[in-house]
Amino acid sequence: MISKEVGSFSTANPLSAKGKRTQATGSGCRPERARPRARCPRAAGAGRVPPSAHLRRPQSWVGTARNGRTMGTTAGQQLRALFYVVPPGESSFRTLDEVPDYVEKSIPFFIAFIVLEFAVSWVQQRKLPGRINDGISSLSLGILSRLPDVLFRSVDLVSYVYVWNNYKLFELPWDSHWTWYLTFLGVDFAYYWFHRVSHEVNILWAAHQVHHSSEDYNLFTALRQSCLQRYTSWMFNLPMALFIPPSVFAVHLQFNLLYQFWIHTEVITNIGPLEWILNTPSHHRVHHGRNPYCIDKNYGGTLIIWDRIFGTFEAEDAKVVYGLTHPVNSFEPILLQLRPLAHIWNTFWATPGFCNKLSVIFKGPGWGPGKPRLGLPEEIPAVTGNEVPFNPSVPAYLNCYAVVHFAVIMELYIDLLATVTTLSQQTILLRIGIIILSLTSFGFLMESRPKAGILEIIRCAVFLGAYKIGYLRNQLSLLDYAYESERFCCPIIRDRHGKSDLQ
Repeated sequence: MISKEVGSFSTANPLSAKGKRTQATGSGCRPERARPRARCPRAAGAGRVPPSAHLRRPQSWVGTARNGRTMGTTAGQQLRALFYVVPPGESSFRTLDEVPDYVEKSIPFFIAFIVLEFAVSWVQQRKLPGRINDGISSLSLGILSRLPDVLFRSVDLVSYVYVWNNYKLFELPWDSHWTWYLTFLGVDFAYYWFHRVSHEVNILWAAHQVHHSSEDYNLFTALRQSCLQRYTSWMFNLPMALFIPPSVFAVHLQFNLLYQFWIHTEVITNIGPLEWILNTPSHHRVHHGRNPYCIDKNYGGTLIIWDRIFGTFEAEDAKVVYGLTHPVNSFEPILLQLRPLAHIWNTFWATPGFCNKLSVIFKGPGWGPGKPRLGLPEEIPAVTGNEVPFNPSVPAYLNCYAVVHFAVIMELYIDLLATVTTLSQQTILLRIGIIILSLTSFGFLMESRPKAGILEIIRCAVFLGAYKIGYLRNQLSLLDYAYESERFCCPIIRDRHGKSDLQ
């Protein structure tokens, strides 16, 4: 959940006719009538594709390797994909439809590595690497960032395939080692510039800053993503669409994202000579720092050589203090996503002069009239080392309540990803609404907002109602237990509302 680091991904061919949806009548969805045949997407070239063709479809997880043999993604390959060590012979595919969804299949490894990080940190320092409220906030932002992919195709792939189909200059062989390594360099080079521009252009920073808003630095932070960033990152990859096949690009786009997951940790200090070439936890800690020496440094995704070449590299020195130079002080995911845009809007109208208004949008976040494009370094707030992270006092029972119910919503989200092609659009939208309402309510609880109890009662009522009429029923038993716990906990929350622990 990496700036683009471990974001959402679907390798389904955006132009494929296999994207049509089916209706299931089992326990995984609400029964409904079969849809008219005319609403299904037509084959390529058969005319205009209806909106349903842009919905996700299941991935087979079976591809054709460059040696011609059919292969699936094994657990070993998924693990190695996190470190970008899957060789060309195992990760070259003829068509986009054959490319596995490495990111989604890596979710169990994300969980395993987070548990491992907590264990190692406890052994090394006798402390945990994060907090419950910040961890829930990071995961909430990660879930929120992926919800658009439940309804729409990946913008990166749609735009890439369009340029490839209409404007490619020539076609490199998909099964060549040279093509594989060239794409590796091309994707990482494009990511460097996208990442750098996202820090140096205010409107793009408004989307990217979500990833930097945590005051902790752990593997949860890697999953802290923006909903809006995907709608600008795609353009940096388009030059490769002139000659690199989409299937090769899709593999490296995922590997580049996955690599950036494990570097969000403090338990790994230094990896020796590889620090000269690769982006490492040490280098990326600098990137997430708000110390003056850390600002706008180390943009690389997989490789750090681009920062060394273009003068943006900085080695880790003084203790890094994480987060934004002006902390947001919130765990509420919608606020974290939209507040920077509101700030730009207000600044835009408060700034005199048309050119200055444009500069508010397209110059750096530290810019102001009469200042350099990226602002004045001396205006960056000093770091004393005594900064205290935003951490409202919440009763232990409320933390436990939030963790249990967040686990229920996490299961609902995972089940939604797995069964989206068997659900009606009404059911999909209802589940998305419940997820967003729940994540917002959890943020309110973690901040001890005055109206947190009321919002949670509303959330419980909506959840129970949707479950009772069948919109949340599936094969996962946790939702059955959740139904009973919601019935039990709603009166408790109601009775306690108005007391200091929820105010």
